[in-house]
Amino acid sequence: MAACGMTLLVAGGAIAAPKGQSPAKDRHFMTEAIEGDLSEVNMGKLAQQKGQSDQVKQFGQALQQDHGEHLQKAQQLASQNGMPVPSEPNKKQLAIYNKLEGLSGDRFDRAFAQAMVRDHQGDIKKYQKEAAAGSPLSDFAQQTLPTLQKHLEMAKSLSK
Repeated sequence: MAACGMTLLVAGGAIAAPKGQSPAKDRHFMTEAIEGDLSEVNMGKLAQQKGQSDQVKQFGQALQQDHGEHLQKAQQLASQNGMPVPSEPNKKQLAIYNKLEGLSGDRFDRAFAQAMVRDHQGDIKKYQKEAAAGSPLSDFAQQTLPTLQKHLEMAKSLSK
């Protein structure tokens, strides 16, 4: 599917989609980005409520704040470009949340840290791929990577 006439607004400027760039891929990436942010905000709140260690609670606060800010940007970008804007995390993310919600104390802290390491490793791969794709969303993805990498390091430090 060609991206004829498709324009995305990125960081205040309009960028035309390169030839051959699939609008469906852009929509898929943005849907996953928004679902991921919704999930991370929820996980951050859960960590602040159920976390046993101060580090888990602080990481939860960082997740809630950083992904909350990113969520607003992602929703605005999707909305401006006529893309769907999900209102809740995907089923897999909800299942992980529900599993963690049933844990407490040290068991919660360990499972939460492991889930956040896996989640952020996957997110980083998706964002790196999008950043390198030369798509209209590449700048958006590139700007997000440092925060995701910081979160991965924080999650890994909780696992130790």
